[in-house]
This record gives sequence, structure tokens and C-alpha cells, in this order.
Amino acid sequence: MKFEKVFIDGLILVTPDVHADERGYFFETFNKSKFTEGGIDLNFVQDNISKSVRGTVRGLHYQTGDSAQGKLCSVVTGSVLDVAVDIRFGSPTFGKYYSVELNDVSKQQLWIPPGFAHGFSVLSDSAVFSYKCTALYNKESERAILFNDPQLKINWKVADPLVSEKDLHAKLFSEIEKDFHYKIKGD
Repeated sequence: MKFEKVFIDGLILVTPDVHADERGYFFETFNKSKFTEGGIDLNFVQDNISKSVRGTVRGLHYQTGDSAQGKLCSVVTGSVLDVAVDIRFGSPTFGKYYSVELNDVSKQQLWIPPGFAHGFSVLSDSAVFSYKCTALYNKESERAILFNDPQLKINWKVADPLVSEKDLHAKLFSEIEKDFHYKIKGD
């Protein structure tokens, strides 16, 4: 497994070692020892799967307080644009986003720690999206930022987004509470 830090501190792109032959392929999606060596030492408590059609945009979601979630995101079938927005006040990348295409060809995963809003758009006819969470879903701590917030300027790479009513009524980025604060390593 390869663990690659990206330009926003905390996000890690994970590339598995895929073993393929004439029968098909095999790879590990999670190995605690390897993840710990790669800088991701945590415990997952909930796994989620969603299936969505082309053009769907889900997000930008996050949870606060003791229910803040880290997510290990991957695609089982299809292709998505996965997006993480830094919502840690004081971070040098506060309000910036990282996006990466996750698909069933590269089999890459994106680790998103607490302190980020997360969303994805579906680029293929349909996609099955999987994410492992470090905290259980908690409706009371659930928050969302409007996917097409003019301040964030996210290019979702879909022409006519299909978005839930709930996500269409999310807050603007400028309205979020100071739930997360950036911590310099060693502090």
C-alpha cells in the first residue's frame, strides 16, 4: 500500500497493491498495521454504502463534537469525484478543497479526518460508494455546507447536478460555526 499526503494537511490518498491474474484480482481495502505505518492510526465503528446515478452530488456533510467523523472513502463500482473541504479554523488551507477521482480501476481510497466537509459527485452511469467512519452517525451533530457555495467554487464535473432537498438547503460556507480548529502537530 502507498500512502500519499496531499497539499491539505491531514488528507491521505491510499493506493492499494492489486494482485491480478487471469482469474481476476485481489487487494486489501484495510489493514490496521499498514494504515498505522502509513500515518492513519484509528478505529472504525461504522461502514456505509451508497449507490447513486450519474450526476448525483451528495454533500458537503460533516458531524461535530464527539460525533465528528473521519472517513475512509472508496468506490466499489463506477467513478466519483470525491471532495474534502478544510473547515478547521486557523488552518493555512481553511476553505480550500481537495478533489480526486476515485474509481473501480485505480481502487484508490481517500482518508478524510475530522475537520473536513465531505461530498462526491457521480461521473459514471452509476456508482457504489463505500466509506468507513470513525464515529457513528448522529443526527443532532450532522451539518452540511451548500454544494455549490460561491465562495468554495467547487467544480463537481457534472452538468446538471441531482441533489437532495436537504442538501439544497444547506448553509453557506461563511455561515458555519467554529466547530474545528487547526492544530499544529506537536501542540
